Amino acid sequence: MSTPISNPTLETIYQRRSIRQFLDQPVDDHLIKQILDAANQAPSAHNQQSWQFIVIKGEKKQQLGQLVSKRASDFPKASAAILRMAGRTLASAPVVIGVKNTGSLIAHGSSLFQIDKERSFDFFRTMEIQSSAAAVENLLLAATSLGLGSVWLGILYLIKDDVLEFLGEEQGEFMAVIPIGYPRKDAGGPKKVPLEYVLKEMQ
Repeated sequence: MSTPISNPTLETIYQRRSIRQFLDQPVDDHLIKQILDAANQAPSAHNQQSWQFIVIKGEKKQQLGQLVSKRASDFPKASAAILRMAGRTLASAPVVIGVKNTGSLIAHGSSLFQIDKERSFDFFRTMEIQSSAAAVENLLLAATSLGLGSVWLGILYLIKDDVLEFLGEEQGEFMAVIPIGYPRKDAGGPKKVPLEYVLKEMQ
């Protein structure tokens, strides 16, 4: 779909694709820093920035891919196939970014808001997820704007505890794993339903 408005930000949004195969080409550290700086500019509840970014490269990245592929056999056929594909994507990408929620907003908000503990936890946990999701979207768009490909491997939530333990990050909550690199090919994105199918106007 062509961009309806000539605007750099909108062009990046329309160009973003989920890329699962990457060239065997390293990504400069300064580009990764630019991407993470952009992610860190995302809005966050109470400006707590309750996220942490973990850069994974080299042997550690290969081991993560192997872990994902190995765990695939523990799941039914459909999810196992997607996990194996995720393992191949991790192996293909030169850099992987892990994102976790730190829990700092939950701790801060629980003392700030005088509501019962269970309700407070659910409220601020949701806000942490929303904040980190905004940071991940910034990350994906920044990568696209720099000519890089990326994909949010949501299927890894099935083995989130294993991933956190592998990264040595048992404290906090799993949020995302994003491989980044130069796309092997641009397969195009899936067709989106027209806006009118998802738009509801109220006056």
